[in-house]
Amino acid sequence: MGKRRCQTLRVVCMDMWAAYAKLVGEHAVNAQILFDRFHIVKHLNEAVDAARRQLWRQLTSKQRVAFKGTRWLLLKNPWNLNDGQKERLSTLVRWNSPLVRAWYLKESFQLFWTYKQPWRAKQHLLKWMKVAMRSKLEPFKKFVGMLRSHLDGVLAWTQTRLSNGAVEGMNNKIKSISHRSFGFRSAANFIAAIYHCCAGLPLPLEG
Repeated sequence: MGKRRCQTLRVVCMDMWAAYAKLVGEHAVNAQILFDRFHIVKHLNEAVDAARRQLWRQLTSKQRVAFKGTRWLLLKNPWNLNDGQKERLSTLVRWNSPLVRAWYLKESFQLFWTYKQPWRAKQHLLKWMKVAMRSKLEPFKKFVGMLRSHLDGVLAWTQTRLSNGAVEGMNNKIKSISHRSFGFRSAANFIAAIYHCCAGLPLPLEG
């Protein structure tokens, strides 16, 4: 981008990778670092799944029957569940297990994104981290450690409300285009396929 354009940047939304933050600090000194919501939620869901796997290893064969197939049930947003999934989740929540604590922690964390006042968002997040540390769930303790070391960039959400979600979605779509085509003979063919699939361009008429 060049030195002048880098200095005009006001917000840089990124994954929690130290190398990215280091480069921004060196070349875009006027920019606020914002850690991307998409990646934070991804780390949160990984903590839920890790807690599920830990519990699964401790269950007997008989107990595993009740917990089988709960992975996507726990990770889905509640409004995306069908009636059968909602009923099963309701039954699961009534059981006092580490898996239920993990689900409650996931859902209560999501309230952070809804706060519009920075001080309320910070208050909620700090309280959530204390609860997560007392949950006895090691994956969540690790997640809290990550949040603490990146807290300023996480809290910046309440002031900017920017996300790389659209870009990540586009990247995943481009990956699927390459995967289902088993590769392309040239970059030009790959680019043409991306334009047709992502831009809604009409296919050429047959001669």
